[in-house]
Amino acid sequence: MKSGKIVVIGSSNMDMVVKTDHIPAPGETVLCGSFLMNPGGKGANQAVAVARLGGDSLFICKVGDDVFGRQFTYLFNDEQIDTSFVIPDESLPSGVALITVDESGENSIVVASGANANLFVQDIEPALKEIAQASILLLQLEIPMETVHYAIRYASSQGVKVILNPAPARALPAGLLAQVDILTPNKTEAAMISGVQVSDIESAINAGKIIREMGVKNVVITMGSQGAVVCQQSGCRVLPAPEMKAIDTTAAGDTFNGALAVALSENKPLEAAVAFACEAAAISVTRFGAQSSIPHRNEIITRKLDLAD
Repeated sequence: MKSGKIVVIGSSNMDMVVKTDHIPAPGETVLCGSFLMNPGGKGANQAVAVARLGGDSLFICKVGDDVFGRQFTYLFNDEQIDTSFVIPDESLPSGVALITVDESGENSIVVASGANANLFVQDIEPALKEIAQASILLLQLEIPMETVHYAIRYASSQGVKVILNPAPARALPAGLLAQVDILTPNKTEAAMISGVQVSDIESAINAGKIIREMGVKNVVITMGSQGAVVCQQSGCRVLPAPEMKAIDTTAAGDTFNGALAVALSENKPLEAAVAFACEAAAISVTRFGAQSSIPHRNEIITRKLDLAD
């Protein structure tokens, strides 16, 4: 019987965020209005989302033996994330992301991976017992692909449900996809994997069907303000997103994935879990920053009550 623990394997970065009216074109200089540093990284964001939304979160990552790495560990402990496998790396600094956010909330991101690039298979091996006893393994693609493959193969062999958020976008082998229970691409990632240009709901459904034919059991394509397209054995369905005024979409996808994992660990059906994830992500886009934008469980409960009224 699985414990309900959610193991997240992935990256941890310090985000350096600039807010401006538009994202600069190549060679263009833009004077901006604000700057902030905020802990981020897709893995860390998802681990924080799991913890804040009521899940039992264990995070496996590599950080630099520097001020950022020490700050990350302190913050993870403060979020009540199990940091037993947050590993300091003496050879590389902590990862850094440079993020530009425009007035509509869209962003452009450049990542210097740092210690994230040194999260190797041998770093995962000491955590195999915890992975085998988990209910869900949640991963992304900001760490070495060999490590991603190894963790997915092991978790699948142990009957652990695997959620793969294939971000940043890259081609994935069919053999790997066949071991994934739920794949959660955005439009860009779904297009790269399926070969179908995803621009609207109809094309997203087509892409979802093709990805399922590649071996993935369930596909959830996140469509921003349009919600999510869920493709499973019974067919494809569109689940709408709540209407919110977006000011920053950074970490919205990570919030979605963390929330999805929490709902599934509570044995909610996939569509109900996706609806919960849409609520959490919608709240996150109304706030600036990565982890600073991720809501807590009580905020979703309160928002649902307000909608019911």
